[in-house]
Amino acid sequence: MTQTLDRPPVLFLSHGAPPLADDARWTSELSAWSGSFGKPKDILMVSAHWENAPVTLSATVNKPGLVYDFWGFPQKYYDVTYDAPQAGELATEVEKLVSTHGHHVERDEERGLDHGAYVPLVEMFPEADIPVLQMSMPTLDPQGLFNLGKTLAPLRDRGTLIVGSGFTTHNLRWFNPAGGPDTTPPSVSSEFDHWAEETMAAGDVDSILDFLHKAPAAREAHPRSEHWAPLYVALGAAYESGDLNAKTAIDGFWFGLSKRSWTLTGK
Repeated sequence: MTQTLDRPPVLFLSHGAPPLADDARWTSELSAWSGSFGKPKDILMVSAHWENAPVTLSATVNKPGLVYDFWGFPQKYYDVTYDAPQAGELATEVEKLVSTHGHHVERDEERGLDHGAYVPLVEMFPEADIPVLQMSMPTLDPQGLFNLGKTLAPLRDRGTLIVGSGFTTHNLRWFNPAGGPDTTPPSVSSEFDHWAEETMAAGDVDSILDFLHKAPAAREAHPRSEHWAPLYVALGAAYESGDLNAKTAIDGFWFGLSKRSWTLTGK
């Protein structure tokens, strides 16, 4: 992948836990997805695993390493590295845009990429040659995150790939390792996934933002909304002139959780 795309799409991806690396189907899907568009100049990641107010940006000077924000896994998952270049220029641009719209922005030089960022990036951009910056979610308020995403939209004009990393359904009570990754998902997971597919295809941003009242089994699919919330940022960054084009890039289930992921652009 050598071509640089002037205006990348926006992505929302279901990122998986560290054992995603052992799932040949999902890793191949992620690899094929990143090959479907040109190489970005840099990447801005918004992960479900970093909530912090005010808006905070990951290290651009120090090299703190990855954040292994999980417990009880075999050692091999803690040995994974992803030494992508730091994105100081992108951090400056993010700070400028977000500050202009009333947000205070801080830097955390001790914060590396968490598993919501590096686990999918290892599969999508294994060369680790694209600068990556992670940005915290300062709130879980849907409209607030959507508006934050809208402030980030101009980054696409400089070649930045904006990625919201969460999970389309995320109820760990459904997670049954004994059943295997291809186990039949709970009906409520399937129902929510089907609603999400149709609602995103229709470009119905209002319903996505109000999913707790509009989606079937919303509180079962997301007992807490942090894994759905990165979608709000992605929607804001992709939304243009009141239009949205959302194409499913990956679908299916992983241990009962919907791994549906979208490529987002304006129509």
